Amino acid sequence: MKTDLDKLMKKHNVDAIFIIGAAQHNPSMVYFVGTAHVSDAILIKQRGKDAVLFHYPMEREEAAKSGLKLVSMTKYPLHDLLKQAGGNYLEAFVLRLKLMLEEMKLTRGRVALYGKDDIGPFYSILNRLQELMPELQFTGFVRDEILMNAMMTKDAGEIEHIRAMGRVTTDVVAKTADYITGHKTKGGVVVHKDGTPVTIGEVKNLIQLWLAERGAENPEGTIFAIGRDAGIPHSVGNPSDALQLGQTIVYDIYPCEAGGGYYYDFTRTWSLGYVTDEAQQLYDQVRQVYDTISAELKVNAPFYKFQERACALFEEMGHPTIQSDPTVERGYVHSLGHGIGLRVHEKPWASAVNPSPTDILAPGSVFTLEPGLYYPERGMGVRIEDSWWVTPDGEFEILAEFPKDLLLPMK
Repeated sequence: MKTDLDKLMKKHNVDAIFIIGAAQHNPSMVYFVGTAHVSDAILIKQRGKDAVLFHYPMEREEAAKSGLKLVSMTKYPLHDLLKQAGGNYLEAFVLRLKLMLEEMKLTRGRVALYGKDDIGPFYSILNRLQELMPELQFTGFVRDEILMNAMMTKDAGEIEHIRAMGRVTTDVVAKTADYITGHKTKGGVVVHKDGTPVTIGEVKNLIQLWLAERGAENPEGTIFAIGRDAGIPHSVGNPSDALQLGQTIVYDIYPCEAGGGYYYDFTRTWSLGYVTDEAQQLYDQVRQVYDTISAELKVNAPFYKFQERACALFEEMGHPTIQSDPTVERGYVHSLGHGIGLRVHEKPWASAVNPSPTDILAPGSVFTLEPGLYYPERGMGVRIEDSWWVTPDGEFEILAEFPKDLLLPMK
């Protein structure tokens, strides 16, 4: 949580956090600012002090919604800085940053960089700023143990955002099922009244519309894949494919609040009209692993231990897994889950490859459980996924319940 930031900064010898970019689809900035419409800003959080948001005057009222201490860019007029820089825009921007840091008495120490911007211009600005302020050390983390660790545990307000997105998600999934089953079939294909097939692309367009109507969006896309595509975990589905009876459909939907707020992640596998024996067996095995793992969850346990458990269970059933062969492309080929919040994938990680000791199921964490089996050569795949919350009391709760039926009966 945010209350852990100063402790985490001290632990990793960081004196300040520096975040650039908009407050839309920029998780680090959104974490402090919320979804206020701030299109270009700088946030500086010094250890032991409140964060300060530097904003442009046209967005002053939006910036005020953040509740942070504000400083307008008008304090550092660009035309004056351009004169000082001899018309060099790069130098002018660097001089502005230098003034900001000096006024905050941040002229030495270690500064961790976050946010989103074009890498080329920012690289040039940062290099020049380092020349002018040599006692500052700018750094970044490949495996971030500061902001990502703080974000891993959510407060009550964050949980309500995610829970609300869960309601939106399951509402759209239910609407998708109703739309499909409301059609007739012909020759093993779901069809419109005029006899033309209902396609993957059509369904995905409607999903996007239904999300937008509910104040959500899917910037990462939606997986709605049938048959062989369902057997490749992140195949999003071929838009021209018709919905056929008796083939598995992997429906993985992970929308966020419009503007880039909190995400939800959810998967169901469907078979329209009837289920083949082979698909039912695969589904029952995935469901068995899901139910076994969910019953064994323990607060503060390392997440990767449950990945190892899932691999062991699937191998006992005769399936190849990434535990025994990291290059495997059939069977169980991915990790059991991941954290979810302002990113669709964040800590805690379930990967058993070089796991971090901080990737635990701590109170306040939100994570997915998503075992699956994939056999593209057999034209099928199965995944079941829910987003879980570890309550402050150490209980485990699915944030949006929804039936796990494999069969969708058709008319």
